[in-house]
Amino acid sequence: MQTSDRINYIKKWILDYCKSMPNEPSSLVVGVSGGIDSSVTSTICALTEKKTIVLSMPINQIKEQKDLSLKHQEWLKNKFKNVESHLVTLDDVFHAFKNSLNKFDNKHGLANSRARLRMATLYQVASSNNGIVVGTGNKIEDFGVGFYTKYGDGGVDISPIADCTKSQVWEMGKNLGILKEIVEAQPTDGLWDDGRTDINQLGMSYTELEEAMKDSSNKNHKKYLEIRKRNLHKMNPIPVCKMKDD
Repeated sequence: MQTSDRINYIKKWILDYCKSMPNEPSSLVVGVSGGIDSSVTSTICALTEKKTIVLSMPINQIKEQKDLSLKHQEWLKNKFKNVESHLVTLDDVFHAFKNSLNKFDNKHGLANSRARLRMATLYQVASSNNGIVVGTGNKIEDFGVGFYTKYGDGGVDISPIADCTKSQVWEMGKNLGILKEIVEAQPTDGLWDDGRTDINQLGMSYTELEEAMKDSSNKNHKKYLEIRKRNLHKMNPIPVCKMKDD
C-alpha cells in the first residue's frame, strides 16, 4: 500500500468507527508527546475534519520533549481549523501521587504512573467533549514487544496506527509534512527524568526490531522473542477464572 493510501485508509477507518457507535463521538482526543507516533496519529485525526483535541501533558519533562510537543500543537492549529490544543501540566498531580505513596517507592512503577495519569487526563477531557481517546502505539510496540504501559498509553478507545510498523509511521510523517525535527528525533517514551530513549530501554532500534519481528532467521530474532515474552501479559487478554459448572 502506498503511503498516501495508507493515510487515507486510516482516516476513513476512524470516521467509519465513529459512525458505527450508538452515540457518535463529536471529538477525537489525542495525547501528543513530540514523538513521531503521536504526531502522525493526531494529524490523521485532524484530517477527518472531526474536532481534534490534542493535549501536551508534561510531567517533569525534558525541555526538548516538551518543546517538540508544543511545536507540533502549533503546527496542527496553523494547518487545521478543527484542532484545539491544551497544555496540561501534571507535575503537581504526580508529586502529590508520589508523596502519598512514599512507602511504596519504585522507580519503574512511578515511571508507569506518569503514563496512567496521562491516560486519566485524556479520558476526563474526552468525557467532557463527547469524545474518544485515540491511541498512538505502532505495531512493534503494541503487538511486537509490548513496549507500553498497561492501563497507561495502552488504555485507549481506538488504535489507528497499531497495524503500522515504525518505518511506515516515519514514511507517513514525511508524507504529512510533520516537522523535520520530530521525524528525526530519537524515539522516547518520555517517562524518565533522564530522558532515556527507547533504544536505551529495549537494547535494539526499531529498525532492528522490525526486521527481527518479520524474519525468524534474523540474528536478533531470539532477543526480540525474549523482550516479547516479558511483556506478553500486556498483549494477551486478561486471564479469567472460568467456572466449570456454568
